[in-house]
Amino acid sequence: MRRLVPLFFAAAVLAGCGAHKALKVTTSPAAHETVWLCLPGRASDPCDTSLATTVVHANGTKSVEHLRRPASPPIDCFYVYPTVSDEPTGNASLSIGFAQVLVAEAQAAPFSQVCKVYAPVYRQITNRGLVTPSLHASRTMAYGDVLAAWRDYLAHYNHGRGVVLIGHSQGAYVLKYLVATAIARSPAQRRLLVSAILLGGQVHAADTPSGRGGDIGRVPPCASRTATGCVIAYSSFDRMPPTGAMFGRSRIPGTHVVCVNPGAPGSSITAPVTPLFPASVLRLTGAKVNVTTPWVSYPGLYTARCAQSGNASWLQVTRTDLPGDTRPAVRPTLGPGWGLHLVDVNIALTDLVSVVRDQSHAFARER
Repeated sequence: MRRLVPLFFAAAVLAGCGAHKALKVTTSPAAHETVWLCLPGRASDPCDTSLATTVVHANGTKSVEHLRRPASPPIDCFYVYPTVSDEPTGNASLSIGFAQVLVAEAQAAPFSQVCKVYAPVYRQITNRGLVTPSLHASRTMAYGDVLAAWRDYLAHYNHGRGVVLIGHSQGAYVLKYLVATAIARSPAQRRLLVSAILLGGQVHAADTPSGRGGDIGRVPPCASRTATGCVIAYSSFDRMPPTGAMFGRSRIPGTHVVCVNPGAPGSSITAPVTPLFPASVLRLTGAKVNVTTPWVSYPGLYTARCAQSGNASWLQVTRTDLPGDTRPAVRPTLGPGWGLHLVDVNIALTDLVSVVRDQSHAFARER
């Protein structure tokens, strides 16, 4: 059994550093026009690529699915990527580099089956900025860019359509503040929110039956596959997060880290989840991937459930270990405190897309 190490996230290994520091929120928009990484209708859009997928089963049999991208999906998605910049400065530039393109393809492109995907470039805190105080990395700069892009999107592209927010790691941290400080405070914007998928971002909710409060204000965790105006969040681990873990443990009294199982939102049951990876990435890890499609899927390879113990709350991901199953496995690659952070999105990407599809249908009925 090969160990799967998704190298396209290698530049994001420090994405959670400084995660528990308070963000000084600014409401000032960025002093520049939005640079769009993904913009529907534009040529060379990394969120608009082939989604042909080889489905590899436990017994080794394969089938090919040509996933369809509708010409006019009913909702939009607003995606903010994780830490990918290796620039030497504290904050990244606004240039579109290989890392941004690759992570957008890997995390956001499959959502184009159910939504039009918009993704801004932002002056995120770089890998070096996260660990080098002398670089004076600015969290407000990163947030200001995303806030300005969100306003640009609402003013020029939204046209009253429902929208799903999608973010991982630093992208999730930025978006949870957007939810709390802009969307949750605006009835008009809350009405547009289909859901917010905030993965590996330490989303805290109050220890109350409703889960309201904490980082996400009036926006509750999603209680079902068809719930709207809610948050899907989790930190994935293959075992209980150790004391001092980067993710999955709350350090704020009266709160817990939100876990919504993408395989069964709102439920504590164990449910199957289906990983979806770019085949090129798997080959980089040394895994034997004998497929001709850009994507590879492994149904039945994992199950997931939301687990809680003390101040720990996490998505427990367990390999099924079926007899004769030689498909590549994911393991913690950055130490036990990080869990499966690098694959938070792809470990259940098929399920996340499916949930958004159901939510979009429910949102249309509610309108």
